[in-house]
Amino acid sequence: MPRKTLTNKRIHIMYHGSVQGVGFRYTAERLAASLGLSGWTKNLPGGQVEVICEGREQDIGTFLQKISESFKGYIRDTGVEWSDATGEFDGFDIRF
Repeated sequence: MPRKTLTNKRIHIMYHGSVQGVGFRYTAERLAASLGLSGWTKNLPGGQVEVICEGREQDIGTFLQKISESFKGYIRDTGVEWSDATGEFDGFDIRF
């Protein structure tokens, strides 16, 4: 069993605004994969996009920054909850 690195974190993000239909999930998937993050993203019925990802804290910080920059005209509000990584994900995908 692989040893979990102490620096690995988990983040649960809720993006609010005009975040559906603008390539948000596909950008999140591509960016997360390029940073070595695991988890998933999905659209919610109320118009939000939910993201859960795990990885090194600095890589998650880069993810947050790049998503914010890429979609600054679309994101109205962002809810963020940090916790310890569980290691339950293998890769990053889009859920439907």
